[in-house]
Amino acid sequence: MDLFISLVICLACLILLSLLNQGNARRKLPPGPTPLPIIGNVLQINIKNIPKSLRKLAKEYGPVFTVHLGRSPTVVFYGYDAVKEALIDRREEFSGRGSFPVLDKITQNLGIVFSNGEIWKQTRRFTLMILRNMGMGKKTIEDRIQEEAMCLVDMLRKTKGAPCDPTYLFGYVPCNVIYSIIFQNRLDYSDETLANLIKYFHENITIASSTWIQEKHNEHSEFTMDNLIITIWDVFSAGTETTTTTIRYGVLLLLKHPEIAAKAREEIDRVVGRNRTLCLKDRAMLPYTDAVVHEIQRFIDLVPTSLPRVVNQDTKFREYLIPKGTNILPSLTSILYDDKEFPNPEKFDPGHFLDESGNFKKSDYFVPFSAGKRVCAGEGLARMELFLILSTILQHFILKPLVDPKDIDITPSANGLGSLPPFYELCFIPV
Repeated sequence: MDLFISLVICLACLILLSLLNQGNARRKLPPGPTPLPIIGNVLQINIKNIPKSLRKLAKEYGPVFTVHLGRSPTVVFYGYDAVKEALIDRREEFSGRGSFPVLDKITQNLGIVFSNGEIWKQTRRFTLMILRNMGMGKKTIEDRIQEEAMCLVDMLRKTKGAPCDPTYLFGYVPCNVIYSIIFQNRLDYSDETLANLIKYFHENITIASSTWIQEKHNEHSEFTMDNLIITIWDVFSAGTETTTTTIRYGVLLLLKHPEIAAKAREEIDRVVGRNRTLCLKDRAMLPYTDAVVHEIQRFIDLVPTSLPRVVNQDTKFREYLIPKGTNILPSLTSILYDDKEFPNPEKFDPGHFLDESGNFKKSDYFVPFSAGKRVCAGEGLARMELFLILSTILQHFILKPLVDPKDIDITPSANGLGSLPPFYELCFIPV
């Protein structure tokens, strides 16, 4: 009995000491809800809808606040001004990549997505140089996207208007584009390698979004075989799955809003017609279609809180002190759903990117690719693919849902690392 009482007293002292230490640390950090020992603020955050929980906390604590996801504090930046000040104005300090336990054992701080320090700097610089030399951002890439888009059209025609699941169909184009950049060749759509790649990428992002070479003799080189493999995997997965998911979610939204799909198709038919291959130069003459593509990216909010980051050094931000290594969580949702920039942000409306004359309107609040030094390296390629693929689909097909549009559920099936669309089927009716 005496031993039990002693253990209880020791445990109580440890908890008290933990609370005191947390209190001292919190006094330097931005304000936030009081964390419980060990589990932090987990009970105050809805894991199934983190953006909603952060919005509620921002109303109480302001645009810069602290939450504890377990024992570690995480500083949240909420709203355009706070995110811009951190990620753009002070991009060097906030360019560290935070821990992502689901993938850390696989990536081993290698590649370009989850690496840090000199590994990240050298690998990113080298990767972008190689991809540019291989044609990324040039006319040759547009030609490849157009070729793959037409291959997709041929494949969709073979469905003969029967119901089909587009989950893997839409992945063929971006995956083959990346494959052709790296290996200077393409895979046939019947090739099992292509299907397996898309399957693995889809499984990876599903897991992550659920609620849980050259210089081998140079010891200081970052260009190891392991780093090369992880980098190629990063380029493949990031260049395939995010674009595929956006297209899949975008088509679901167009099924839900057939009047928007019809208006974009009418514009494409009037400007391009049905026989000529659609190209990037057409975008300037297709403002409504361009607005639809942008609104899809805004509305689906694919990566709500960006990928985890850390500060690289002790940083004074506004009136707070953020210690080196502190986790940083920039809320992209708070920018993409800013009601002053995008009136009625919960409504899917291409008018968010059109002026009063119907011309396309750019917005600094359009940040689906994140911002600062960690902005998506493949942003330019993704923009090209999304416009050409979605426009080409609308040019050649009417999208027919299997249920009444008003009964289509567009609620994400998962909302962790990525916001994933629910399963659905549709019919592609040739025009």
